[in-house]
Amino acid sequence: MVPSFEKFLYPFLLTLKTKDVNKKQMVEEMRRIFNLSDEDMSIRTKNGTTTQVVDRVGWTLQYLRRAMFVEINDGKYHITKRGSDHLNTHDNLVISDLLEYKEFAEYANHKKPKQNNTHKDDVTITQEQTPTEQLEQAFDSIEKDLIEDILEKIKHQSPVFFEHLVVDLLVKMGYGGSFENSAQVTKHTNDSGIDGVIYEDKLGLDKIYVQAKRWENQVSRPKIQEFAGALVGQNANKGVFITTSTYSKEARQYVQGIQQKIVLIDGRELASYMIEYNVGVSTKKVYEIKKIDNDYFEE
Repeated sequence: MVPSFEKFLYPFLLTLKTKDVNKKQMVEEMRRIFNLSDEDMSIRTKNGTTTQVVDRVGWTLQYLRRAMFVEINDGKYHITKRGSDHLNTHDNLVISDLLEYKEFAEYANHKKPKQNNTHKDDVTITQEQTPTEQLEQAFDSIEKDLIEDILEKIKHQSPVFFEHLVVDLLVKMGYGGSFENSAQVTKHTNDSGIDGVIYEDKLGLDKIYVQAKRWENQVSRPKIQEFAGALVGQNANKGVFITTSTYSKEARQYVQGIQQKIVLIDGRELASYMIEYNVGVSTKKVYEIKKIDNDYFEE
């Protein structure tokens, strides 16, 4: 298991007490100090752009540089007098220590903490996670709230609206051709348990049948069996069952053992797909995360 972000501070600085190292060498030093396995070293941040260890090493350097404990010379990390002085008088290093220095406090947008500060929870996330991970956590939190809002909004719409919504979503996901009327909601007078049809080719040789249930209660196996029967009646073998609620274990097991290919999408999956494919949502603001282009600075 990769230690929390704050635990990298002291061993990082201690390593530089005896030698200067580059980023790659520091990553290997942290691996040795924390006795990290190959599996630990391969764990990636949630967005998958880098590993947790590399991310922690990068942000540890950033914090220590901002506190003027470390500097970079010719691509190698070098401890400063301030960093050496701290090691001579302390056997540990935590973020609250860095906040004692105005350069870091200004960078972190904090005031110098008082001795009797009881608001320890205010820095809990900072201690455990890098800013990259904090951003990912904030994004997840916003998306979870949005999922709940979407489902609540859907539940106040009519069943007919919901049927149109799921057909629109499937088209946005790439199902159905580029031709006109490649997807449609069936007429309620004679839908035979089918709420929508996606035509994957212009001649209608291949179709996906859709059933949409704007429900509060869990969808049980008998309802999926009815849908499978409706597919048989249409001589079809592809179906998508979408609900605002959830499926029973038996319902999910049932679709694994039948000839037809039926995909089950529950409420949270539905809302997540709507967010991903921009159905019923709009972009409020875009934040671009940039990094140094090292190639540009190479002579």
